[in-house]
Amino acid sequence: MARNDHDSWDITDSVGATALGVAMARAAESVCDCPLFTDRYAQFFVDAAIQRGWDSSAIASQVPIVKDYAAVRTKWFDEYFIAAGANGIDQVVILAAGLDARPWRLPWVSGSAVFEIDQPQVLAFKADTLAARGARSTARYQAVPIDLRADWPKALREAGFDPSTPTAWSAEGLLPYLSATGQDLLFERIVALSANGSRIAVEALGPTALDPDYLEQGRQYLRGVQGDADAANVHDLMFMEKRTDLRPWLTERGWAVTVIEALSLMQRYDRPPDHALKDVAPRNVFIEGRLHTARR
Repeated sequence: MARNDHDSWDITDSVGATALGVAMARAAESVCDCPLFTDRYAQFFVDAAIQRGWDSSAIASQVPIVKDYAAVRTKWFDEYFIAAGANGIDQVVILAAGLDARPWRLPWVSGSAVFEIDQPQVLAFKADTLAARGARSTARYQAVPIDLRADWPKALREAGFDPSTPTAWSAEGLLPYLSATGQDLLFERIVALSANGSRIAVEALGPTALDPDYLEQGRQYLRGVQGDADAANVHDLMFMEKRTDLRPWLTERGWAVTVIEALSLMQRYDRPPDHALKDVAPRNVFIEGRLHTARR
């Protein structure tokens, strides 16, 4: 089904199912010989979805392709949050949280408040699954069940968010699922809510991520893996549109920004893609920003 600016989803369909795919990858990473992290909650989500009747076969066939990338991405965001806490930031907002279990598994600084924003159905599934396992958050956790295309700043404030306090923001596995105009609005709202000292971590499309030849290679590879010429492709769920370059955009608004390409990050963590996957590996960039000047 083609995406539009007003669609919605549950955890087992459309964009929601991509969160289950990442959970499968995190679960696989957690039991490998030398994991970059351990997420004991990831398998809980997969098991709960299967108990609901979810057919995991289509997503499972793609997990080997994204496993190392998902592991590296998870590790990078984990380290970002830990560093933010070590530098005195105790208010966190995880945008499009999906089945990320960081509020339960990271060593948060005492008193930290973690807000998670996502579709109501997704957060309800997450809460039910964790409650059934008796999981307890290691931070002051607050779910904010709302679509990011709606007035989420109002919902966030009503949930207890303090815009006068420095915040650690994250946007992981999110931006391609927003339209270009939706992405612009998202960051305008983040900047408006960010006090001096705030930080942000973003996974964004790289400058060649929309190259037609690259996208077609990815489609052909997935069709081969799945053995189905008509197999669903995650790109079908994305808005494949040219977007604002966030590095200069944030810099112009007082953020000190650093960027690393996905392949360089995978090499940093000793997880380079296999030779057969190098040409279809995600062409994303990871952006970290720190606000040290007055908001404009």
